[in-house]
Amino acid sequence: MRKLFVIGIGAGDPAHLTLEAIAAIEQVDVFFSLDKGEAKEDLRRLRKELCARHGKGRAYRFVEASDPQRDPAIASYTERVERWHEQRAAIYERMLLEELPATGVGGVLVWGDPALYDSTLRIVERVLSRGRVELEYSVIPGISSIQVLAAKHKIALNRIAGAIHVTTGRRLAEAELAAYGDVVVMLDGECAFQRVARADTDIYWGAYLGSEHELLLSGPLEELAAEIVRVRSAARARHGWIMDTYLLRRRAR
Repeated sequence: MRKLFVIGIGAGDPAHLTLEAIAAIEQVDVFFSLDKGEAKEDLRRLRKELCARHGKGRAYRFVEASDPQRDPAIASYTERVERWHEQRAAIYERMLLEELPATGVGGVLVWGDPALYDSTLRIVERVLSRGRVELEYSVIPGISSIQVLAAKHKIALNRIAGAIHVTTGRRLAEAELAAYGDVVVMLDGECAFQRVARADTDIYWGAYLGSEHELLLSGPLEELAAEIVRVRSAARARHGWIMDTYLLRRRAR
């Protein structure tokens, strides 16, 4: 039976790869990925560097396919993502059947941790539900951008007896800060922190965490909001892509 490793590889620093992830990489015959275009060539290169470093001379291969675009004609965000996932599942099904021998070992290298704001596990389950591929898969956890963000800013994510809320920029709301006091935001392409009442809020922001392009800013949100927008825009123009994460923290009264 085919085997597949879904491997968390951290946020960008090759040193963040776990021993379990290295052991999995050493077994892989074919690494699968969906190509997001030239804008993310840095990410493709890092994947290949990790495999070259830890593949122990194995004759592994890389198989890539073009990532389908989400259909803007579908009004519902949930339905649009569901359709996108179904298209992705069909592509992975084809790659597994055509490129991985019946007793081969495949691998998918996932940024951060596969369980946190990543669709790979949902895609694998969709492939299995289609019934054409017999597959046994394992999930290898990775260091997430949230963990790296806290380490780089030298902060604990949770305060004593406090809760942490993790959400996306799309769903960030003032009520969440009021309820939790500490909110981690991922996948924020619109700088949603600008909509938050800022007088008593600090922000800990990081982009390209763990990589050679890493950027860090922290301090009162009312003082830094415009600067983060400027730095973020310039970095995206320079590299063609950006991955950033931040913590919003209400000051204790």
